[in-house]
Amino acid sequence: MKKLTFAALWAVAAATFVSCGNSTPKADLKNDVDTVSYAIGMAQTQGLKDYLVRGLGVDTAYMDEFFKGLNEGANAGDDKKKAAYYAGIQIGQQISNQMVKGINHELFGSDSTKTISLKNFMAGFISGTTGKNGLMTVEQAQRVAQLKMQAIRSKAVEEQYGANKKAGEKYLAEYAKKAGVKKLDGGVLYRVIKEGKGEIPTDTSTVRVHYEGKTIDGKVFDSSYERKEPVTLRANQVIPGWTTALTHMPAGSVWEVVIPQNLAYGDREQRDIKPFSALIFKIELIGLGNK
Repeated sequence: MKKLTFAALWAVAAATFVSCGNSTPKADLKNDVDTVSYAIGMAQTQGLKDYLVRGLGVDTAYMDEFFKGLNEGANAGDDKKKAAYYAGIQIGQQISNQMVKGINHELFGSDSTKTISLKNFMAGFISGTTGKNGLMTVEQAQRVAQLKMQAIRSKAVEEQYGANKKAGEKYLAEYAKKAGVKKLDGGVLYRVIKEGKGEIPTDTSTVRVHYEGKTIDGKVFDSSYERKEPVTLRANQVIPGWTTALTHMPAGSVWEVVIPQNLAYGDREQRDIKPFSALIFKIELIGLGNK
């Protein structure tokens, strides 16, 4: 998980305190979004006290005043209590809610109807800053945040693109019934267009290939044939479905290969390839090595 800047994090704090009216919101973890909000908040607090003391001159005896000050914004005076309070105000005025938008985009993609829980984010953030009343350690929070973020991202992508998975499964089932189609490990399907007689690569072999990639609706998304130049690559530095096919192909072969989504890009979006897309490739294994 990417480290988040203090400035951006305090923008979240400012927004939270306005809505909650309390400088120390209490955690209320009812679901994964609540938990990841709390964990992200706590996970980002390493080094914060040094930043406040050395960078902003805040006396940590007045941290609560600092948190309150995020709501209002002003220049800090000589009074240590007010200095802490107005340091929060200054940061709150300078920083927008870009941090929240960034986290929401990472978790929920383009779905603008969903958001993290600011209340739980701040509960975790303040507990991590003060070192008091934490439901987990900062180190635990970092691990939980990573795991929960991945789970929430996957669920959000599944909800948005789950139809692609079903369409791919249907296509694979129908393709498997065609004459000459064979099945490899993991459900990779292929039919031989041209049978080669050369050496079969291992997963660490360097190979030269021509290829064309299509989605199951027939749209070409990449083609070395169009570029009129074959590609040299290592057999294990491509998507898993390609590795499976290459390590069964004799050099000189041309195959049509249909790869299940989980052996392609899975829940990731790659340019013109939407998440959970099964893919179709024409692969021509020219030879092994760089020549």
